[in-house]
Amino acid sequence: AAAALAVTLGVAAACWVVAVREMTGMDMGTVTRLGSFGFFIAVWVAMMAAMMLPGTAPAVLRRVQAGDGARAVPVFAGSYLAVWALAGVAVYALYRPHGALAAGTVTVAAGMYEITPLKRRFRRRCRENIGSGLGFGLCCLGSSIGLMAMLVALGVMSITWMAVIALVVLGQKLVGARAVIDVPLALAIVAFGVLIIVDPSSVPGLTPPM
Repeated sequence: AAAALAVTLGVAAACWVVAVREMTGMDMGTVTRLGSFGFFIAVWVAMMAAMMLPGTAPAVLRRVQAGDGARAVPVFAGSYLAVWALAGVAVYALYRPHGALAAGTVTVAAGMYEITPLKRRFRRRCRENIGSGLGFGLCCLGSSIGLMAMLVALGVMSITWMAVIALVVLGQKLVGARAVIDVPLALAIVAFGVLIIVDPSSVPGLTPPM
């Protein structure tokens, strides 16, 4: 179990290094361009591994302790990341450089999603004993889809936003849903989205300098 956990966290740390190296200098806020499909998917998968693998640690430990052994971890993690890779394909197909209005609207919607029953259901499932990496990945995608949409809208190649969203996602995976935390967070996200719409110049890094 200790070895499986160390490998999982080690891969996540290595992917942080790769993602930061590749993303440096690419962040142009809401007008960021994704580059070629191959480049984007490679960076996206590294991003998702860096952001999401730490939160899979409890699930990895459960799989090992259930008797599957460390040999089950690569398959579990690989199928988990495959879900996020498919999400990256969707992002590449749908993404366009946009303005503050679109970014603010997506952020408001992300904040509202945080307190929906659907979000709570997926979040609860992420903390249960999911049999496969694919099933776990789908539940975690459903739980984090609002936050990930927010990341894409604010700066898909932003290292800062990547780190912020990663911390929120990790906290939500490790801590059960609690209204005393979740409601203020949701309201803060909604308020931030409104600020972006009303006064985008007050948000550093949202748009590139003229």
